[in-house]
Amino acid sequence: MYIALLLSFFPLSTLAITIPLSTSGASFIDATGTKFNYAGVNWPGHMGAMIPEGLQYQSIASIVQSIKKLNMNVVRFTYSTQMVDEAITGTVDAKSGVLKALGEKNGAPIWAKIVEKNRFPEGVTRLQIFDKVAEELGKAGILVHLDNHISKAMWCCGGNDGNAWFGDRDFDTERWIRGWKFMANHTKSWPTLASYGLRNELRSPDGNANLKSTYNWDVWTRHVKNAAQTVNRENPNAIIFLSGLGFDTDFSIVTNGKFKKEEWPTKKTALELHRYDDKKNNIKECSGFASSLDRSGWGAMKLESSKAMPVVMTEFGFAQDGKAFQTPYAQCLKTYFKQNKAGWIYWVLSGSYYDRSGKQDSDEEWGLLKHDWSDVRDNRTISDYIMKLSR
Repeated sequence: MYIALLLSFFPLSTLAITIPLSTSGASFIDATGTKFNYAGVNWPGHMGAMIPEGLQYQSIASIVQSIKKLNMNVVRFTYSTQMVDEAITGTVDAKSGVLKALGEKNGAPIWAKIVEKNRFPEGVTRLQIFDKVAEELGKAGILVHLDNHISKAMWCCGGNDGNAWFGDRDFDTERWIRGWKFMANHTKSWPTLASYGLRNELRSPDGNANLKSTYNWDVWTRHVKNAAQTVNRENPNAIIFLSGLGFDTDFSIVTNGKFKKEEWPTKKTALELHRYDDKKNNIKECSGFASSLDRSGWGAMKLESSKAMPVVMTEFGFAQDGKAFQTPYAQCLKTYFKQNKAGWIYWVLSGSYYDRSGKQDSDEEWGLLKHDWSDVRDNRTISDYIMKLSR
């Protein structure tokens, strides 16, 4: 069933997009053949409380309207496999999860604020809260890109965190596949569900010496292809995003010609990559930076049509301080996105987190929104960078 959406790209105009999306060479197209470009933001739901961040400060509807005002057309909505495991067994409701994550003393007043802002019924589950977010995004005409961010619910990512690679301490591949089968089936009724990200930032399992020998493209292909086929069977309408190696900075298997596109879901497979400013690149001019992006995997957009694939930068970001957006990193990325008509999803929406690595009510200086999620954090970054990028 095709669903017509009105997606706001500009303050005074709308563009009709008809889902489901498909791929055509390096482009995404809607059901009418109209090209579509991802322009969005990450909204985390994968951490210890295992519900979307920010709900103690603002209602879901209010947060969605903040996203819409930023001219975003998609939200990368993250979840943990642990949340799905516990949803399948039915052992933990949302309130109990918050109390467990934050402790009874701190968690009880936070949960009371969440209920006050969102009017959740007694016994509401985490998955029902995810459903409510998807419902509100649908009302606003914003697409959902669902991302399996991590297995054990926590801040991501590190090579020693037990979630790095297939078979790592907390990365049970059978549960990962089971979780995707469950979520693909459950979410196909979400009104604007467009795509899935199979796994965030696969990386060398540095904390597991016995597993490191399996960190290679052959093992990647076996597991990721299994997940892609599982998801495609459950929801054949959704685009499936594949993430590469090295914290999703390396997709050389595609640009070196070893990736066999024909073996993956037809017209439903895309790539995602991440790029942060690690200060090691010493970016002096954009052409060299662009070449490094092409080598890392973005060159997949420039292959001949039969081999080309869409690529979206599903994570990039910087401090919302009115200065960082002027750095060569940020400006060269903007130039690259514009010149290559490339999709992007900014990290991160969150003004704060329920708990980040043991620090409760942790502030997020990269967040587009203020600590209390009430408004944008830095007007200049929004007006001079984000809004210009989303046009």
